[in-house]
Amino acid sequence: MKRRKLKLEELSRLSIEEFHEAEKIPLVVVLDNVRSQNNIGSVFRTSDAFRVEEILLCGITATPPNAEIHKTALGAEDSVKWRYFENTLTAVDELHARGYTVFSVEQAENSLSLEHLTPERNRSYAVILGHEVHGVQQSVVDASDGCIEIPQYGTKHSLNVSVTAGIVLWDFFKGLKQTRR
Repeated sequence: MKRRKLKLEELSRLSIEEFHEAEKIPLVVVLDNVRSQNNIGSVFRTSDAFRVEEILLCGITATPPNAEIHKTALGAEDSVKWRYFENTLTAVDELHARGYTVFSVEQAENSLSLEHLTPERNRSYAVILGHEVHGVQQSVVDASDGCIEIPQYGTKHSLNVSVTAGIVLWDFFKGLKQTRR
């Protein structure tokens, strides 16, 4: 059976204004010293796809407007709300004060395997993704409510930040979405 690829105008995507007004899942993404602007842009694009509330860009993480971020975000930096924090711990403290359950995505003692995470729809969450080499800062891990780990079965010890974001955000979206579209 042949399948015709849909044209962009057939996809019925939201305008940026409609996106700003649309219901979001109760999830904030925190980027802790992510150095690759391509990874940052990819996280914006994935956050747009799954209607994430907001992205908090921390430390050395670059901010829009930025041509390198735009290359992979493709405009999602205009649709997804974002804020910058010089210190990631300040962002975590604010999230806690607002009632968010904060998870670092990190391989750590007593981490929760993503396959066993069941987000509750009546709660708000934040996930912290860290530096491409050093991961989430230990002080930020210590300030988190827990750690989530993606099970891996190959020879490498980690995944790319943007790939990790895609997996984790999809999993949260499946558990937290209120409506189909």
